Amino acid sequence: MTDIPIRRALLSVSDKTGLAELGQALAAKGVELVSTGGTAKALRDAGLEVRDISDLTGFPEMMDGRVKTLHPKVHGGLLGVRDNPEHAAAMEAHGIGAIDLVVVNLYPFAQTVARGAGRDEVIENIDIGGPSMVRSAAKNHAFVAIVTDPADYAVVAKGTTSLDERKRLAAKAFALTAQYDAAIASWFAFADQGQMFPDTLSVPLKRGQELRYGENPHQKAALYLPAGPSARGIAQAEQLQGKELSYNNFNDADAALELVAEFRDGPPTVVIVKHANPCGVATGETLLDAYKAALACDTVSAFGGIIACNRPLDGATAEAITEIFTEVVVAPDADEAAKAAFARKKNLRLLLCGELPDPKRPGLMLKSIAGGVLVQSRDNGAIGELQVVTKRQPSEQELADCRFAWTVAKHVKSNAIVYAKDGATAGVGAGQMNRLESARIAAWKAKDAAEKAGWSEPRTIGSAVASDAFFPFADGLLAAVEAGATAVIQPGGSIRDEEVIAAADEAGLAMVFTGIRHFRH
Repeated sequence: MTDIPIRRALLSVSDKTGLAELGQALAAKGVELVSTGGTAKALRDAGLEVRDISDLTGFPEMMDGRVKTLHPKVHGGLLGVRDNPEHAAAMEAHGIGAIDLVVVNLYPFAQTVARGAGRDEVIENIDIGGPSMVRSAAKNHAFVAIVTDPADYAVVAKGTTSLDERKRLAAKAFALTAQYDAAIASWFAFADQGQMFPDTLSVPLKRGQELRYGENPHQKAALYLPAGPSARGIAQAEQLQGKELSYNNFNDADAALELVAEFRDGPPTVVIVKHANPCGVATGETLLDAYKAALACDTVSAFGGIIACNRPLDGATAEAITEIFTEVVVAPDADEAAKAAFARKKNLRLLLCGELPDPKRPGLMLKSIAGGVLVQSRDNGAIGELQVVTKRQPSEQELADCRFAWTVAKHVKSNAIVYAKDGATAGVGAGQMNRLESARIAAWKAKDAAEKAGWSEPRTIGSAVASDAFFPFADGLLAAVEAGATAVIQPGGSIRDEEVIAAADEAGLAMVFTGIRHFRH
């Protein structure tokens, strides 16, 4: 027999949502209600008869409530195996009554941390008795039901539980205590002890949604969210319309949002991403101007791409975006005209993300490898004062284009080369095995864009070129010269820097070193 009636329930919750209704339903089934402190008061205020935990244990609550349920008459009533004669005899001998249901919410540890509470208050919000009861009840789920989420109250309100229900509730309960302990361990490691890479890295995640498939149809995928409070990002964006987001949609939209966030305090900016690489980025007087300039960089790759903006979308920009097939549009907000324009494209996903994330925020990045996980800090490095290493000084416009190209190159897969002119990308070369090929591909794309647009010359003429890492040989630099670049920004640090600087001087280029690189593999 797997269905077990609930005769005695122990309730101790910090979140009182639905508590009175649950208590009334259980009482109507003849269930004895045992409770603690504020929970007992809330049940009595609802007109219910409640037995205090101190009456059950014969021991008063003490030490500001730290000790109230840590008692053999509680844990014996939870852990006793009902069909084990020795357990039953021990319960009889010591006056331990069975507890068939435990309803527990844990102290709000993560919320206390999130609101910036002091260390003493954080420590006081580490629940001890709650997790102990949860684990005891969940271990003995053959006989005891454990409820840790008000959403599950309906499962037990009927007065009986099945074994399958108790199994599911136990699995959920152990996941909760694991998440809770991980949050505490993380706070001690990062906030309290100031460690970046603790001996044990606990990463509590909660499933947000299952996805249709992964990178390919034969792969399965799901979106997981930080279990505690976190910065807003693509995972928290509001989807106003369109099909369900896929794994690749999330990945590409995140790449677009992270790049456009670099310009969150800048002029109107539009980013177009394809396969997690930017294929067009531009700033402008208006979003529409920026979109047109970004699109012109590579109209072929933009088809079926992801678009992100650093300003709320307006109707005119939305109308222009709908002229080609676009998978996802990400923006802080959108006006009614923009929403109406997108509504005519039912498959287009519109994501409103609110405030853009801070590109300088700290954090860790994880990458799975065979047999382990690589962990590194986020690439939030920013360039400071640039070092001019050539005879010719860059002009103010060249410096501006250098900084723009460098910002974009940070978000391009290595080896990365980005040409930029007047606040817009002219050509992007991504993910090649050598830097020379990236330079050539970016230049070729610029020529192709000029032909499609009917321009007299590609925008690489008079452009600045950024390299995400140093030029190991002068050949990559010379390819940029052939493309028409007049200024170069790169990290420097090669054993052949002098050779590369000499080639730049001979070509009349202005070149600056950043002293920092941005590999993105």
